[in-house]
Amino acid sequence: MDSNSVDAGEFAGELTADVLLAAVGDLVGRPLTPLSDSAVVELLRGIERAARILTAVQHQVLIDIDSRSIPANTGAKTIKRFLMQTLRLSHAEAGARVRAATRVGTFRNLAGDEREPELPCTAAALRRGDISAEHARGIGAVMTRVPRTTATDDRVAAEQILAEFAVTGSPDDIGTIGDSILAHLDPDGKLTDSTDRARMRGIRIGRQRADGMSPISGDIDPVLRALLDPVLAKYARPGVANPDDPTSPGTDLDRTDPAVITAAAQRDTRTAAQRTHDAFTLLLGTLIDPDALGAHRGMPVTTVLTLRVEDVEQGAGVATTATGGTVPIGDALRLAERSRPYLAVFDHAGLPLHLGRTRRLASPAQRLALIAALGGCSRPGCDAPASLCAVHHVRDHSKGGPTDIENLVLACDHCHALINDTDTGWKTVVLDEDSQFPGRTAWIAPAHIDPTGTPRVNHRHHAGELLAQIVARIHTRRERDRAAHQRWLRERKPGDLAA
Repeated sequence: MDSNSVDAGEFAGELTADVLLAAVGDLVGRPLTPLSDSAVVELLRGIERAARILTAVQHQVLIDIDSRSIPANTGAKTIKRFLMQTLRLSHAEAGARVRAATRVGTFRNLAGDEREPELPCTAAALRRGDISAEHARGIGAVMTRVPRTTATDDRVAAEQILAEFAVTGSPDDIGTIGDSILAHLDPDGKLTDSTDRARMRGIRIGRQRADGMSPISGDIDPVLRALLDPVLAKYARPGVANPDDPTSPGTDLDRTDPAVITAAAQRDTRTAAQRTHDAFTLLLGTLIDPDALGAHRGMPVTTVLTLRVEDVEQGAGVATTATGGTVPIGDALRLAERSRPYLAVFDHAGLPLHLGRTRRLASPAQRLALIAALGGCSRPGCDAPASLCAVHHVRDHSKGGPTDIENLVLACDHCHALINDTDTGWKTVVLDEDSQFPGRTAWIAPAHIDPTGTPRVNHRHHAGELLAQIVARIHTRRERDRAAHQRWLRERKPGDLAA
């Protein structure tokens, strides 16, 4: 018997479904009671990784089935219909699996040579079990929206950013990361022009009903959104401006004991929409007096815009707000003309960013600097904008941490509460000069989330920066390869090419 056929037979025997089913069946039959809590968590983690790797194997099987024309030979005509009939899958699920295999599966040409997957970084992460099929679908959906005219290096970098984020992030957040990347690849692509915005703007208040209520709907332009967001972040929070709670603070919020606010929030049963409604009632009742709005997290309740110099010079692109929104450059400049602007020039002799141990709370200048530098919460995967964040001491103030800018970072209330010294608490550290992101604050997840304890940074608010770094690495690698090839051409001996 031919040795190749023997090897093929042995290989085929190892791949039989019975072997896989027997291993899984043995696991199903085993009781989990003898396992410790940590062992159960590790088992869960291992099962998830195995299921993800099997998804990658499934993609290769689908590609092989299609290349053998098995669907056509069985009368199903298409691989999608073949899956619907053979595995009894729904129309949507069969289509999703075929699309996924097309984007992250490895194909071979007629000569048997492998062709790199359409999404190579995503495919590699799925084969390692680092991401799920849902992650891969989310990345594919974002990459579909990347304009065809985008430079190849930018496209490659965008997919790499998404795949790296997916390793530690949630599939729910991939779309938001994608929006940030697309905004940098095509700053004006998602924004209509000023004529369209002027045509679509409007707030409609319907006829008052018999019960006294009136419906309201409409579309607001970027300027109004930028003006509203910071105000609602403060006055539409739980426990504030609650008409059903006589102790709930209103415009006197800044003079109210924090314990009173916390107690009011715990009693607050309103929905987010109801809190927004009550905030409008409060603000309109006080005639929108700017002085009555006080401060929010140590900052005046005002619109904070971050603009890039090159965008201002070119008159294109967008400004970002502390609430995570965007405003076209032209509108942002007009907005600044009629406001009380805060101009911050960041240099070594500028604003008083270093307060040492003399103060525990960050100054408004420090908060402005953190908003401009970080954009939002620093915990990996969190998309909370700066307006919903507190200033956190990386090295706790109670343990000697100074109130200096290099020891301060933004963290939303939810993430801030996760930081503690218990086994289930998160830790924060400042990365040293030898790291990939020197000076950035990294978070260390508890062991049940990341057993390796690897410090990770949040790229949610730095998509453009990360994109530029990866594009630069791609260019550097290509230049290195080109230089090596030129060196090989210079050093080769006469006759090597012929040989």
